[in-house]
Amino acid sequence: MITRLDVDQAATRTQGLTRVTPLLAADPSTFAGPVWFKCEYLQHTGTFKARGALNKILASQERGELRQDAGVVVASGGNAGLANAYAAARLGIPATVFVPESAPAVKVQKIKAIGATVVQGGAEYAVAYEAALAHAEETGAVYCHAYDQPEIAAGAGVVGVELLTQLPDVETILVAVGGGGLMAGIAAAVEGRTKVVAVEPESAPSLHAALEAGQPVDVAVSGIAADSLGARRIGEIGWSVAVRTGVGSVLVTDADIIAARSVLWSQYRIVVEHGAAAAFAALTSGAYTPAPGEQVAVILCGANTDPATL
Repeated sequence: MITRLDVDQAATRTQGLTRVTPLLAADPSTFAGPVWFKCEYLQHTGTFKARGALNKILASQERGELRQDAGVVVASGGNAGLANAYAAARLGIPATVFVPESAPAVKVQKIKAIGATVVQGGAEYAVAYEAALAHAEETGAVYCHAYDQPEIAAGAGVVGVELLTQLPDVETILVAVGGGGLMAGIAAAVEGRTKVVAVEPESAPSLHAALEAGQPVDVAVSGIAADSLGARRIGEIGWSVAVRTGVGSVLVTDADIIAARSVLWSQYRIVVEHGAAAAFAALTSGAYTPAPGEQVAVILCGANTDPATL
């Protein structure tokens, strides 16, 4: 469970180490009310996850848990690996990243270029996760979860703090959900002030299924955004914050995501990965329909993609 206090502490801890990402207005009259893009894809490593990685590592350092020789370890399909590799390099410690064989080559290459040790194997994330936990046990490295740790989610939530400063009258925030770390952080940051709507692929509905079942459940994962939104189960932090703050979920199809990504490129020259485009797809597909005049912010959370696929 995290609160606005945790997010504020993360903002203080990571100040000067992360970018304050810009807010861009969508073309007027395109939707029923003003729509804004929170351009978090411009964050270090091209993903919001750099915020949580820095917060987790710094907090571990403060508590005396971090060994300079062992560093950190993470299991990741790509973006969390990039973020932790960057954060570790920035703070002068080693990082080991376990990735499944399905991880996009563009992300794996970037992780290696930053200087982390990459161990690739297993058909899916679960295999990399177990290997990373074993590595942490054997070496004493600090394990950094891709989304389901308090400091990871709280660090991501600084996006919400920034957004409230940039757009104090924002009424609704659309955010893509996989494991739920970003959603949880933002929902905690804006709790009591702004509505948060989770957007998920129909082929990876971790939060949607949990809300229907009344508890986290495993879901089958597939589809075009599975590399970043492919969690088989909503994280405990994401679930608890969603229930506490009343986060709802809408679903979009792969075709919706592809179309939204194309609009972002053709109309705004914004290049994002499919998982990030999912949030915008809620508007372009009609899965979420704003009320007239409703102020809506769309979190564009990552840009680690192959531009040749646009």
